[in-house]
Amino acid sequence: MTTQSSGSSTQYIQEWRDWRAGWEQFLTQPHGWLTAASINWVEEDPHHFPGQPGKWWQEGTKLYVDPQGQTMSYDGESFTDVRGFDLSDAPDDTRIIAGDLQIGVTYRDQYLLVNYDPQAPERTEFRGVPTFEPDPGWVLKGRLDRHAAPTPVDFDTVGTDKYTYTSPGVITFTHAGREHTLTPTSSPYGMVVVFTDATSGVTTYGACRSLSVPEPDQDGTVVLDFNRALNLPCAFSGMPVCPVAPAENRLPFAVEAGEKTPHSQQH
Repeated sequence: MTTQSSGSSTQYIQEWRDWRAGWEQFLTQPHGWLTAASINWVEEDPHHFPGQPGKWWQEGTKLYVDPQGQTMSYDGESFTDVRGFDLSDAPDDTRIIAGDLQIGVTYRDQYLLVNYDPQAPERTEFRGVPTFEPDPGWVLKGRLDRHAAPTPVDFDTVGTDKYTYTSPGVITFTHAGREHTLTPTSSPYGMVVVFTDATSGVTTYGACRSLSVPEPDQDGTVVLDFNRALNLPCAFSGMPVCPVAPAENRLPFAVEAGEKTPHSQQH
């Protein structure tokens, strides 16, 4: 683990608290993670989903919606009649707006709809996310060894779905005198490590947590700040699809840093 002077440690902790305040503000935005009220797969026959306006169906790679008298909008264009959209190449969670609600659309050969409702109890009753106390000792340095080409990594989920992402390489780091590795995946926002550890299912969410990893230095050095380990959306409501950490990212020691199990999921 890294060591820091008292002054730099105090500065680090304040920076972490400022970051936490910004993160929780992000969580509580009107159509953010905490507002996922339902999740539904679209079928070939038109169907109305409880709590979600309109009827929805799929033909090939096209998603169709009949607003049934309500004004909806997509990409800045309003409509009240039946529309078909080919969103098979659109970013995950592309939004269609329906009044105060937003419907997030993701394509996985079949369309997945997430209904975002600002009045969802996970948002209106939000009390913050419990965390371990920030500890600069959990800021570890590692090394990214890049693959010759992006390599696929398969993810199981809590359900029956499977997803494949790409990995730029393998991160090697040392904890308590022992060498460990993690496999990051690439995202539009940089590298992400989805992992579990000995706290998973005990004090932290069982399926996984995620850690964003800044781009490496020229020599491949990366920083793993486990104080910034986060819950994924599924940890808050169980609605979004929840990935399971791949076998290569299951750490054998307790990472007592970052977010704990959300209040809403503690029993």
